[in-house]
Formats: sequence, structure tokens, C-alpha cells
Amino acid sequence: MAAPCRRMAGRSLLQFVSSFSRTSVSNSGFRQFSSTSVCRGSNQAQHVEERASSPWTLMAAVCLQRLPVISAESNPIEQQFRDMMIQMELEKSMLSDHELRLLDDAERLRRMQAGEYDSDEEEDRRDQEIVLAQDLEDSWEQKLNNFQPAARVSDSEGDLGSLQRCLSDSLLLLVERPVGMEKLWMLPQTEWQRGETLRETAERALSSLPAASGFKATFLGNTPCGVYKYKLPQAARTESSVGTKVFFFKAVLSDAGAPPATESSQLWVTKSELQRYVKPAYLRKVERFLLGF
Repeated sequence: MAAPCRRMAGRSLLQFVSSFSRTSVSNSGFRQFSSTSVCRGSNQAQHVEERASSPWTLMAAVCLQRLPVISAESNPIEQQFRDMMIQMELEKSMLSDHELRLLDDAERLRRMQAGEYDSDEEEDRRDQEIVLAQDLEDSWEQKLNNFQPAARVSDSEGDLGSLQRCLSDSLLLLVERPVGMEKLWMLPQTEWQRGETLRETAERALSSLPAASGFKATFLGNTPCGVYKYKLPQAARTESSVGTKVFFFKAVLSDAGAPPATESSQLWVTKSELQRYVKPAYLRKVERFLLGF
């Protein structure tokens, strides 16, 4: 027992007090802040300030599509496949009610001509109006001949500002905007404002168009489908403005309403016409999310 007592007595008073203070602090339930955590918090605050003062201007653009109104023309392979499926269905199908009625009428007519017709059958049909299946087919054929289908090509085919063109193809909305010293065709876009999401910015870009009151759009998600980054010309760059980052959002025209007035600064173009109006670098970014367009 003497040895342990001597070791305890040999400890200095300072070591005993320091060990007591560590125990009391650890049991008090308060978080201990080290110099590392304080430095980490200051670095995060500095990172937020750097993002707020980024030399890149953030913008949101909307890729507004008008889906096809009518079905597209079938190519030769599709037409051959369609004819083959119709023939296979005809060969494997059973007779319909109308076809059974045609056979029944033909059999009754044959028995009447052969003198094998039973008058009791005529008594059962006395109160019914007798209409042969062939008479129905003749009336249907007459209605088909009188039917005039609508034209597949509209009168506005050459008007790039009209929604009534290229009815069997998808159309994409382009607007003309000044960029630097020139005017470029691009998707509708506007600058992001603090306090709003990028989708809200894209919705504001669409609603700010002159003809926006003439149609309604349905946005496909809250996440951008693409991004395009470009730098300003060397003469226009400053320390606070180096270039622009554009985030794209997809939307579908859900209700065109009344035909909007044609605007000279707005175009509805197909995918094949897109390359005639936008820059090649811009087109490469847009084509990445134009699936099935």
C-alpha cells in the first residue's frame, strides 16, 4: 500500500487540477470548439462570399417545344411493315359480327332462290326492318366518298413565326437577343435574380416574351437539362464580369390558345432549320437534350 500512496503524493498539484478540469468540462455536456473548427467555419463563409461575387453571370433559358399535331408520313419500310402486320392480323383473326351477318344473309338468299326458304322464318322477322349487311356497306361507302380530310400542309408553311407550320414535326422557339455588338438567335433566357430558383428564372424568361399571353407551357422538371458557358469578348471583360453560364430547362407547349401575333424577333423552327440560326457551339449544347426532336 505504501507504493501507490507515494506515487499519488508525487504528482504535482498542477497535474491534479488540470485532470479535474478536463473531467468537469467533458461531463458538462457543452461542445468544445477547437481552432480547427473555427478555421473551417471561416473558410466556408469565405467560400460563400466568393460564390456571391463570382465573375460569371448566371442565366436560365427555356427550351419550349411544340409537339407534332398530326402523324408523320410513313417511309417505305414503315409502310411495308404496316401492310405485313395488317395481312397477318387478317389471316389469324376470327370473323367479326358483320362478316357473320354477311354469310347469314348470303345463305338466306341462296335458300330463297332455291325454294328452300321456310316461311316461319319470315314470320319471326315481320315486325323488324330488314336491312341487309350489304346495304350497310353501301351506305358506309357513300359516307367515305363524301368525307374530305383536312390538308396536311397549312397555308402558314413559309411563315417561320407561325405555330401552324410543319404540323407533322416538332417546333422549337427561338428569340433574337443582343449579345455584345451583334444580335444572335437563341432560346428565351433571362438573368438570375437573388432569391429565386433557376426554374423560376426560366419561367420568368418565358412569361416576359411579347406573345407569352397566347400560350401555356408545361415545364418538365425542376432540374436543368443542360448548361452552356461562354466568355465575353476580351474588350468587354471586367474583373466582375468574365462570361455567362446558361442553364437550360425543357418545356412543352400545352395550350396554344388563340394564334399569337407574329413577332419578327421570334421564330418556330424545326431541328433541321436550327443550324441556320444558332452558333455551332451553342447548337452542340442544345442538341444534347433534344431527344426525339
